[in-house]
Amino acid sequence: MPARLALPVRRSMNLTEAAYDRLRDLNAKYGLGNNYLLVVLLERLDEFADEDRMDEAFQGFIAEYGAPDRS
Repeated sequence: MPARLALPVRRSMNLTEAAYDRLRDLNAKYGLGNNYLLVVLLERLDEFADEDRMDEAFQGFIAEYGAPDRS
């Protein structure tokens, strides 16, 4: 039987409708639930994301919406 992954860090977050729709679609396909899906996406990001394309995506987002204040 597979081990159960403990998720000790709890945070609330806001998502756009488009991001939530993608998360919901992944949940329907894999049945992992939102928390586990985000863990897989973030912990294994380097396995499937091209670093240059990811940088372009973040820079494009920042150019369009700006970055939040860190204060």
